[in-house]
Amino acid sequence: VEYKAINLDTLQQLAESSKEKAITFDLLVANGLAGKKDLVKILGRGALTEKVEVSAHAFSASASEAIEKAGGKAVIIG
Repeated sequence: VEYKAINLDTLQQLAESSKEKAITFDLLVANGLAGKKDLVKILGRGALTEKVEVSAHAFSASASEAIEKAGGKAVIIG
């Protein structure tokens, strides 16, 4: 399976600019970070300080941990 990788630092920028508390797959597509047919995997590079719920197809262990540590939630979509 080939994933479109998105790092925590990118999610942090998106959370700040959009003021959204839920980063959904549709939000990633709308902001040009993923295509409609992409499978998205969140990776742990960078830092996430916003409390956000992130929905993606997969998460690295470090990304999941960082999202939850910031008070957010990592949601796997099917």
